[in-house]
Amino acid sequence: MLDLKENTIYFVNEKGKKPIPINKIYSVYAYCQITISSQVISLFAKSGIPIHFFNYYGFYNGSFYPRETLLSGDLVVKQAEIYLDSEKRIELAKLFIEGSAKNIMKVLAYYKIENSINETLYSLNSCKLITEIMNVEGRIRAEYYEKFDEILPEEFKMEGRSRQPPKNMINSLISFGNSLMYSTTLTEIYNTQLNPTISFLHEPSERRFSLSLDLSEIFKPIFVDRLIFYLVNKNMISEEDFDQDLNCCLLNDKGRVKFVQEYNKRLEKTIKHRDLNKKVSYRRLIRLESYKLVKHILGNKKYNPFVIWW
Repeated sequence: MLDLKENTIYFVNEKGKKPIPINKIYSVYAYCQITISSQVISLFAKSGIPIHFFNYYGFYNGSFYPRETLLSGDLVVKQAEIYLDSEKRIELAKLFIEGSAKNIMKVLAYYKIENSINETLYSLNSCKLITEIMNVEGRIRAEYYEKFDEILPEEFKMEGRSRQPPKNMINSLISFGNSLMYSTTLTEIYNTQLNPTISFLHEPSERRFSLSLDLSEIFKPIFVDRLIFYLVNKNMISEEDFDQDLNCCLLNDKGRVKFVQEYNKRLEKTIKHRDLNKKVSYRRLIRLESYKLVKHILGNKKYNPFVIWW
């Protein structure tokens, strides 16, 4: 339960009551049933703190998205103009896939795994439609996931990507991690002037913050997949951290806590940014990517997708 008393948020469970200063809360991830008082909701709305809800199985359900305070009418119009301009939309969509593919190749290079993803990426040049671009992305992902078996132990064998529900441990980890990445990216977009419902690679639709899907494609290989390899190969996640039956495999509470703790550590990790010449956190890199997109939309600087350099 989250409650408010005398301007202090309290997290209350069977173990007791813990005060959390409002200025220490960046966003909230709710992985189980939670009761939130209206006073807390009101304070979160006023403070610009989103709440991301996940269902019993750890899949993203939706977000409490506070009222936008940074939205710019000029930017929203220009963002929509690019979506409506087929040539400009496709240019951006290709850049998202290019960034994602190059980060995938960096991950595979780290493990010294040969692949033909660069050749597949080259076919992006001839794509004239979003569906063709998505097809290239699908082929890249298919080859990438096949390579997981060369990185992970036998018990975490991929055996094809399965989502709803994930049928084995590695698919469960990927689905859970991707949900986290989506909601983290949404939080960073919230703190910019971008409208999260107007996207370029994925189709905008009702009740979906599809721009978060676009940007999270770039970061999934380096934030989610590398974390999975780390957790599994260091024996920090094992069969004990999953609930399994014949048709479904999901992280249990213990497994989710382990994953989220390491995920948060990774987001707070810092690197020296080679353009800014100062240390920035991994989380900050996502915000910086949003700012780059703003500059592209406003016509100030062409978007160049983030590719890990270390």
